[in-house]
Amino acid sequence: MDNSIKISTLLQIEKRRWFFLVGLVALTHLFCQSLMLPDVNTLLSLFPDTKNNEFVKESESSKQSSGDMGITNDRHKVATPNLNSESQLVRKRKISNSYKVGGDIENEKELMEKDQEMKIKLSLDGTDMDNDFDFVEDETLDDEDIDTEELFVIQNDKLLQIGGGESTQNFSLAQVVKGSSGNIIVDADTRKIDETASNGGSINISLVLVKPATVSLNNSFDSKHMEFDARKANGSALDVSFDKSEKVSISQPAKKKMRCDMPPKTVTTIDEMERLLIRNRASSRASKPRWSSENDQEILTAKLGIENAPAFKNDQELYAPLFRNISMFKRSYELMERVLKVYVYKEGEKPIFHQPILKGLYASEGWFMKLMEGNNNFAVKDPRKAHLFYMPFSSRMLEHSLYVRNSHNRTNLRQYLKNYSEKVAAKYRFWNRTGGADHFLVACHDWAPYETRHHMEHCIKALCNADVTTGFKIGRDVSLPETYIRSARNPLRDLGGKPPSQRTILAFYAGNMHGYLRPILLEFWKDKESDMKIFGPMPPGVASKMNYIQHMKSSKYCICPKGHEVNSPRVVEAIFYECVPVIISDNFVPPFFEVLNWDAFSFILAEKDIPNLKKILVSIPENKYLELQLGVRRVQQHFL
Repeated sequence: MDNSIKISTLLQIEKRRWFFLVGLVALTHLFCQSLMLPDVNTLLSLFPDTKNNEFVKESESSKQSSGDMGITNDRHKVATPNLNSESQLVRKRKISNSYKVGGDIENEKELMEKDQEMKIKLSLDGTDMDNDFDFVEDETLDDEDIDTEELFVIQNDKLLQIGGGESTQNFSLAQVVKGSSGNIIVDADTRKIDETASNGGSINISLVLVKPATVSLNNSFDSKHMEFDARKANGSALDVSFDKSEKVSISQPAKKKMRCDMPPKTVTTIDEMERLLIRNRASSRASKPRWSSENDQEILTAKLGIENAPAFKNDQELYAPLFRNISMFKRSYELMERVLKVYVYKEGEKPIFHQPILKGLYASEGWFMKLMEGNNNFAVKDPRKAHLFYMPFSSRMLEHSLYVRNSHNRTNLRQYLKNYSEKVAAKYRFWNRTGGADHFLVACHDWAPYETRHHMEHCIKALCNADVTTGFKIGRDVSLPETYIRSARNPLRDLGGKPPSQRTILAFYAGNMHGYLRPILLEFWKDKESDMKIFGPMPPGVASKMNYIQHMKSSKYCICPKGHEVNSPRVVEAIFYECVPVIISDNFVPPFFEVLNWDAFSFILAEKDIPNLKKILVSIPENKYLELQLGVRRVQQHFL
């Protein structure tokens, strides 16, 4: 009996010690957390108090919003959005730090889905007239341009609209309570500003502009106002200066531009590309396979046969001036049809894999997928018999299926292809044998170089966006022609054009103002010369499209300037309508560069020479133009 009492007493003592220890740990943890808070006074915001104006409760009208706003007497902050709580902790942030106050997420998602459906419908219907997309690399996401038609600033109890005019527009926060929608710009620590201004000094802060959002407020504010003089604020940040008179002047800094909106830092001329091709062919960079294969010997034998091809000059089907070496090309083509075998991976789900798009701007990748998967001469079912391995994905469907509109973030697209390549490497031994060097992809979307970077770096890439500054390897990769197909049932519709003697227009261009180059072209040549038909966007409609085609059919030279990226569908369009293409796109590797001699049927102009465009075109002798136009007609069959 005594033993049981002692044991019970000991257990109670140990239990008390345990509770004491747990309590001590919990208090220590809370104390450490309080030390990490940016402002100890923010703990008061956890307890609602009408005397403390640190926190703004969510009003009935704001329950549809996806985020709350916290406002203090000394500073105005937009709190981190929270969908699950009606109260939030107001945190002191660094200068220029802001959070977007979201709108109705369900409505935004619905609108996003509708917009994506419309985008793919336009692509499938072939109604898009241009291939250029506005995007930025992940490293420059903070440099995106901000639409300033509806920008607002919170300063004490004033909500000030910026942009859309020269005059200052002030809105009280009481007006916002009634349901205004716009942009919230996070203020700096105004305590320091007030102290400095009262001493006669001045201080600069940076106001961060965020996208439009619906905000509802329910609180009372101090009667003291500070006004802004906002004049045409168009940047992503504004410098604000405070002085004694409590007037604030806003100066606009230089806008940061995206890479695609600036001229390239380096330029590789067409002559330098020629030298790179010769050098890379002479010294192959292909790594040795981890183990040998009988197929390797077949490829080496074919290579030897191509290099020692018998010379010939006349051919009924081929026009010799179009090729770098017509003898090697003819021999290579014959051996390709006789020897080459390709395995098409069955892995991958629709619509990203195995679903070709046969209309619109990205039809090149779709037609290749369709013809390769249905070709019994090249495609084999046994991968052990293959010389090359094809990964049949659509870069257009990848963008349509996975890209979050306006996010300017394509990391998930690249990760998706990375997961695919890892799956192939885990299931088959062929990828690991060469590190992917005998695998190839065909992609026409502008984003393909980014999406295939690193994890597919050793593969052969057939790309429409063949830009040497974004990793295109001359001598290994293939420049794919970007072909705008208006009808999948009749892709060769409207082929051909007027004879040279009936082409009365010297040069023609019409298109959207994408990128930095096209506005320069129009600045110099729009409405300047009667025989230079240089226009902006053509009006929508079938009649306008036919007018566009007729202009190409009636022009000697068709101007093909780059948009956001180096490639343009106008190059192939010009060839279709037998108009000599004038390519204005630095660092662009022309399609089939390894095989075709582009000097025989096109004119490549440096971007810096746009002011002299007409002078250069007029200086081309008539017999030279006739040779170029003949070259266009003869090369046409290789782009059909």
